Amino acid sequence: MEFIDSIVFIAYAILILGVGLFVSREKKGHIKDSKDYFLASKALPWWAIGASLIAANISAEQFIGMSGSGLAIGLAIASYEWMAAATLIIVGKFFLPIFIEKGLYTIPEFLEKRYSTNLKSILAVFWIALFVFVNLTSVLYLGAKALDTIIGNGDGSLLMTSIIGLALFAAAYSLWGGLKAVAWTDVVQVIMLVIGGLVTTIVALNAVTPEGGFFNGLAHLYEVVPGKFSMILQKGEIITPNGSDAWWDLPGLAVLVGGMWIANIYYWGFNQYIIQRTLAAKSLKESQRGIVFAAFLKLIIPLIVVIPGIVAFVMNSDAGVITTDSADAVFFHGGAFDNDKAYPWLISQFVPAGFKGLVLAALAAAIVSSLASMLNSTATIFTMDIYRPLIKPTVSETGMVRIGRISASVALLIAIFMAPLLGSIPQAFQFIQEYTGIVSPGILAIFILGLFWKKTTNNGAIWGALVSIPIAMFFKVGPKGWMSGTSLENLFPTLPFLDQMGYTFLLTAAIIAAISLIEGKGMNNTKGIDHQKSTFKTDPVFNISSFIVLLIIVILYALFW
Repeated sequence: MEFIDSIVFIAYAILILGVGLFVSREKKGHIKDSKDYFLASKALPWWAIGASLIAANISAEQFIGMSGSGLAIGLAIASYEWMAAATLIIVGKFFLPIFIEKGLYTIPEFLEKRYSTNLKSILAVFWIALFVFVNLTSVLYLGAKALDTIIGNGDGSLLMTSIIGLALFAAAYSLWGGLKAVAWTDVVQVIMLVIGGLVTTIVALNAVTPEGGFFNGLAHLYEVVPGKFSMILQKGEIITPNGSDAWWDLPGLAVLVGGMWIANIYYWGFNQYIIQRTLAAKSLKESQRGIVFAAFLKLIIPLIVVIPGIVAFVMNSDAGVITTDSADAVFFHGGAFDNDKAYPWLISQFVPAGFKGLVLAALAAAIVSSLASMLNSTATIFTMDIYRPLIKPTVSETGMVRIGRISASVALLIAIFMAPLLGSIPQAFQFIQEYTGIVSPGILAIFILGLFWKKTTNNGAIWGALVSIPIAMFFKVGPKGWMSGTSLENLFPTLPFLDQMGYTFLLTAAIIAAISLIEGKGMNNTKGIDHQKSTFKTDPVFNISSFIVLLIIVILYALFW
């Protein structure tokens, strides 16, 4: 990396640390309490909420993983982003009014109010394990992998140094300042990641065609690989560089009407490190405006993270096929093609000095903002849902803040040690989605029925939590595991993981409903939630903005069907 790039990156780091420490300073006569640390004093405006939602969401998983899937699959992977925009509107319209009305700190807290303390505690432990062993670990690993490729030689020599550096950077302000520091630095981070991401896209499109230029580059991509711009895939339409059928990742129309809704609604509606900043809004109206602002931002994310992957495919293929002769050697690892080298490779090869520091800062912003959000949410769940109710009910406000900092530190240390063990994961974005999809359908069924069906009982929800993972594993492993070679293999064929998620959700919901009806004898549960029509009334700004977002999504799918 050139000297000018180092200066740009250092300036970015100083800016983020300065903002984070400034907003989290303790004012004279004011002791930082749990509301301040975990919910930013419930004072976030709509634009900070929207920016923070995107900064928490966009990480190495998107910049590295989704770009890798862009190379392997094409624009179809953008369904995760565009359908997320529609999901955000659903969350803002139907979920947030209930969450904010109940004054929640955490998502597990809703389970206690609607079901029981036991269910809350079970799922609180699960979420902490998921944050530490999947989310924090994968973000650290993918981010370090990218830095190793861009700054080093991609041989893994800088991997551990990068993991520790990213972890310490996120910890430097988030452990001290809590959600307030995370949210306000996210405003700066999202500006950095959008500008830096657009720089990479513009440079890549300029380099992909001899004529140069942004629009010429897009036209060239569409002319050379039109199949990469298909949103609804047919079986056998796209074969990835490693020889797999992309339909198994994105199974045609099932993407629009099936399991992707499960993944998106679970992630955006019931994921603590995402929903926490909406709970910290000044008011419900501010929260809803923030969430629709995030929906607008989601629409442009594929331009930043998917298009560069398609560019990398064109530059490393010969007549639409990637071989060891056509592709840069950096893509090949252990005899396999590593899709997730796409984004780091573009940066290292084409982004000029000065701009490279800006792009690297954008990548770091994406990684660090997500790490900071995950750390704060891990601390929030541990402190509010495990430590205070189960270990020390008399803990003071300052004690809760201290425990929050300690628990986040422990989580980060575990993730640092676990991250190098992930090894090389081809299409990391798809890998993370697939394995998160084992647990998300059951949890979503518990929440959806708890929110909108008053007959749902606590025992029904507990049984749903217990059986959902075996059901998911049955669909995932059964047809190619213990059923392989038997007559049952044809009765239960192997399904794409998005379809597996859809069926798991439906079966789990059916089991919860059946147990609830038997136990409650068809009567409403005493903890069922009564909804008034006014609960879901939204202001004209939210309504008009939502209509525009949905219209744009329809147009995009019509153009690239």
